[in-house]
Amino acid sequence: MSTLPDILWLNVSPSFLRFDQPLIRYLSKQKRVGQWEYRQNQDEPTSLDIALTLLHDYLKTCDHPIHLVGHSTAGLVGLLYSRKYPEKVQSLTLLSVGVNPAVDWQAHYYVQLQLLPCTRQVLLTQMVKSLFGHHNHHITKGLVTILEQDLAYSPSPHSLYKRVSVPPTAVQVPLMVCGCKDDIIVDSNALQGWKPWLKECDRLWEYPEGGHFCHYFHPNRVGRQIIRFWESLSSPVPEPLAIST
Repeated sequence: MSTLPDILWLNVSPSFLRFDQPLIRYLSKQKRVGQWEYRQNQDEPTSLDIALTLLHDYLKTCDHPIHLVGHSTAGLVGLLYSRKYPEKVQSLTLLSVGVNPAVDWQAHYYVQLQLLPCTRQVLLTQMVKSLFGHHNHHITKGLVTILEQDLAYSPSPHSLYKRVSVPPTAVQVPLMVCGCKDDIIVDSNALQGWKPWLKECDRLWEYPEGGHFCHYFHPNRVGRQIIRFWESLSSPVPEPLAIST
């Protein structure tokens, strides 16, 4: 029996992995879920190409296509990989990834850092409220630290001096896009923008609340939708009805 995973959860933001765990646990009850992680060193230039190369090195060891799942920048990596190596991907599920897939929380942060006359710490505190809601001082301080770590170790392509755009396009593999209507980073318009690029087998699903980390706050609801998507791909296609003449 193969010990390789059916699903590969992508993570390129080590400090955000804790927010992925509830959904990973839910999916693991029904499928074999593997986790692939990439941590960029602070002395390395920001490059998604390195992450793509390392992901391909791993997937070359798999003898069958795998379902990929990724949130935000990890979803972008999965999308770029699926465009380049569709034969290695059974399906792609994107969480909080809009039709302009490079847009992430860091893109919003750097825009505000340029425009608003406030310190980095004040701005990160505001980002915490936008991403996670209002919390007491202790929790907010911890979440600020998590955002600081993501700025240091995520391969997000954005910086204070440069914002990167990845043009929207279709992918050959079955695609599911999940998001929330109240996400300030990837809003409903950014999600609905996927519609012209979706194939018949693809799905677009929005939940009313949960923000940018909807999969953390509502893992069961998100998980059920993902499972249904995978099940739809394995359902047999009905034979066409014979028409007598």
